[in-house]
Parts: sequence; structure tokens; C-alpha cells
Amino acid sequence: MDLVLEAADQHLLTPYVYPAGWPEGEPCRQLLSLFVITNLGALALYLLFGTLSYYFIFDHKLKKHPQFLENQVRREISYALRSLPWISVPTVALFFAEVRGYSKLYDNIQDSPYGWSGVFLSMLSFLFFTDMGIYWIHRGLHHRLFYKRFHKPHHLWKIATPFASHAFHPVDGFMQSLPYHIYPFLFPLHKVTYLGLYIFVNVWTISIHDGDYRVPRFLRHIINGSAHHTDHHLYFDYNYGQYFTLWDKIGGSYKSPTSFEGKGPHDYLRKLQEK
Repeated sequence: MDLVLEAADQHLLTPYVYPAGWPEGEPCRQLLSLFVITNLGALALYLLFGTLSYYFIFDHKLKKHPQFLENQVRREISYALRSLPWISVPTVALFFAEVRGYSKLYDNIQDSPYGWSGVFLSMLSFLFFTDMGIYWIHRGLHHRLFYKRFHKPHHLWKIATPFASHAFHPVDGFMQSLPYHIYPFLFPLHKVTYLGLYIFVNVWTISIHDGDYRVPRFLRHIINGSAHHTDHHLYFDYNYGQYFTLWDKIGGSYKSPTSFEGKGPHDYLRKLQEK
């Protein structure tokens, strides 16, 4: 995040926003800047990619499903916009620790122990590490001690749209993002790669709520896509994973998506129309 902060300082904050006597490296200034940047960035990612997905990928026929709520899209967006600033508070604390040099993020490829191959391997390990972490956190949030208070709001959306992707209770949203933030404190990771992965995970979160269940046949039971996540919203105890089905299979929570078996939301709508 220090790359983003440096760019913001250089092109906007130092020349136009902050008093000349307020040093760029002063902690209070960094915290304030990070809070604004994090919120604006999260809002931009959510609204930009959510809108693109909603208008160009999401099948609007799903809005006719009986479990699609009245004014659902407006409610999803409203809930997300209220939650994102609160989610950003602990997130900014972790970004601040990164900026102050406590993480294992590095600037140059030469700093990687294995060069470009190390960068590629770190991308793969990031995906597998965060997939594992999110699986267990997500599954834990379904425990009766936490579900009603923190995770149930996200399950209001049985037939979700892309705008449901960030419509979490703040505690729920931060906890499920925690593995992304922990990774660079445990393992070396290139800074630009981290920014790219951070954008990717936000786009992926939107994509598994987009109602587009098409997946190459040979990946259907490997990649945790929108079909799997839709069944999670509908049937509760299945498909907790983020990118892959590995941990659901290990944990005994894997369910073959109903849409792959002719029993999904689209099939239900088709049967209603036939009647």
C-alpha cells in the first residue's frame, strides 16, 4: 500500500491537500491518508466492477425468482456502502503496519530469493493460503455463536447479484478479508503483485455473486465459481471456499452445484414458466 500512498502524496496530497509543514512520513498523516485512500479504492472497485458485472454478466431473469427480494439491488448497495467504512478501520491499521515496514513486501524482483519464479510461486501460494484461511473463517462464521450476529445479513440475499459481494456485516467482511492482509506479514511478496492480487480478490468476490454459472466442464468441480456460491446462499452448509473446492472436499462440505444438475435457479424459473 506504500506505493499507492507515495503516488497520492506526490501527485495530490502534498501539493494540493496537506499543509506544507506536515511531513509525508508523519504517522497521523499516513493514517488519515490511508483511511481516505482505502475507502475511495474499495468504493471504486465495488461500484465499478459490480456495475459492469450487473449490467453485462448477471442474468436479470433471476430477478423473477421467488427468493429475489423486493428492492434487493438497492438494499445490497446500501448495506455495502454502510459497511465498507467500518471494514476499512482495522484494514487501515494493517496497511499502516505495511507502510511502516513491518511486512515482508519487497520492491524489486532482485529481492526475491527465486527471482521471477519466486514472484509466480508467491501468487500461487497467496491463492492457496487465502483460500484455506477464508474457508475456515467462513465456516466458523456459520457457527451458531457467530452466525446470527455477524454472517446472517449476507445470507439475506438467496439469489444474489454482484452488488451482494460486499454487503457484509463489518466484522464478517473484515474477518473474511483477514487472510489477504496476513499473508504479506508471513511470506515475501512483491508490492506490485500484492496490489494486483488485492484487485483480483475483490473482482473474484464480485464474480462468485454474478449468477453466471458457466465454467469449463473440466474445472466444474475444481474451481469454486458462482454456481457453487449460489448453492451456498441457498443451502447454507455447503461450499464455503473462495477460489477452489479443495477445502470443501477435505472438510466434507462440498456440494455439486444444482445448476450443473438441472436443478438450479434458472431451471426453477423455467419450470415456473411452463406451469
